[in-house]
Amino acid sequence: MSHNKNRLKLHKASDKTGLLMSVSKENTLLAQIDTIAKGLSETLAPFCEVVVHDLKNPKHSILSIHNNLSGRKIGESTTELGLARIDSADFPSIISNYTNQFSDGRPVKSTSIGIKDDNGNYVAALCLNLDMTLFRGMQSMLSQFTEVGTSPIKEHIEPNGSEAIRLRIDQFAATLAATPRTLKASDRKTLIETLRNEGLLDVKKSMETIAQHLGVSRASVYLYAKKES
Repeated sequence: MSHNKNRLKLHKASDKTGLLMSVSKENTLLAQIDTIAKGLSETLAPFCEVVVHDLKNPKHSILSIHNNLSGRKIGESTTELGLARIDSADFPSIISNYTNQFSDGRPVKSTSIGIKDDNGNYVAALCLNLDMTLFRGMQSMLSQFTEVGTSPIKEHIEPNGSEAIRLRIDQFAATLAATPRTLKASDRKTLIETLRNEGLLDVKKSMETIAQHLGVSRASVYLYAKKES
């Protein structure tokens, strides 16, 4: 009888130790997530709010809010996405760039990242809420600034053909996943031959245009052209 009681005590003690270890691991995980949230908020400030949710406590899930833009408070409840993750471990771990809004109507672009424990259950969420107000204003201003009229009058400020050379160089560089100024010497030689075959070297001041766009000297361009001739 005494032996059974001792086994029961040991079993209870083991369960308690396991529970404490589990809680400790979860707290460590949440602390790490909060550190990441803090770093993200400092990098994306002042436009992005970063929130950490403890999904084990949905009624008071908000553990921290960095760069608070929504006006919410620590200890408030989780969102619909949080509840969906609690209900199903099969819910997507990342929901990115979805339309949202703050309580005052400001437009928001949000991303929600779910974090699972060793058993595959969601225990936390990291949420980023980007205030789009300023960006939409900038987009509107840029759209207005870059808008051009439909006047029938055409004018070219530079000699004909120079723009065609630049566009062809850009196209060539793009096929190599590069920019004109990052092309290797061997690529430049191939480019010059391509321009020659397409008749673009016959354009007035072509060598000067090529040199300027590649960020090299005219002497280098003449050298590439001579080697390919």
